[in-house]
Amino acid sequence: MGAVKTKRMPRAVREQQMLDAAVRIFGRRGYTAASMDEIAELAGVSKPLVYLYLHSKEDLFTACIRREATALTEAVRAGISPGTPADRQLWDGLRAFFTHTAGHPEGWVVLHLQARTHGEPFAAEFAVMRAEIVAFVTRLIAAAARDARRDPDLPEGEVAGLAEALVGAAESLADWANATPGITAGQAAATMMNFAWAGLGNLMDGRPWPPPVAECARGAQSGETVPVR
Repeated sequence: MGAVKTKRMPRAVREQQMLDAAVRIFGRRGYTAASMDEIAELAGVSKPLVYLYLHSKEDLFTACIRREATALTEAVRAGISPGTPADRQLWDGLRAFFTHTAGHPEGWVVLHLQARTHGEPFAAEFAVMRAEIVAFVTRLIAAAARDARRDPDLPEGEVAGLAEALVGAAESLADWANATPGITAGQAAATMMNFAWAGLGNLMDGRPWPPPVAECARGAQSGETVPVR
């Protein structure tokens, strides 16, 4: 039997074809169970060609993480109109985020589940993307505080914590939305805004949630700082 011949095409196109197949297999089977034979078959190429282009399973997985992370951050950036109010920017960014994760469920699994749980160097690749999104949300919260003019000097640590909490909630909500039939990107984004921005609005208005008096007393006794306004 003769060797299987594949249609000649530019290397960049062929490589993207391999990455498409790899993301599907990694997303469905996980990094450990994924087979290079299966990836090559789905891509319509020989396994030696996959190794020639992408060197190893680890390098292939890393390339998938980088591509999917770039696509997600670019989608979020493209969805936002600079100069609009902070709540509108957050809404547009969330809607773009959930639209992308819904449209690329296997890519999201590769990023959020596979990359984070298989150690280095994969986790570090995901962390770079996540840090960029957290930085964006941090800037939005700081801008909202300035625009409110009621609490323009929110402590830096509080702003950073709010951004981390919001991004973490959005990531978990994307997992849930992708696993729940009938949930649209718009619905997920609205849920996130109702959960996050309503609370942020109270904070910007100088109405943060007050801890119980007993908690404040215990905090004072232990030397812990409890934010009461």
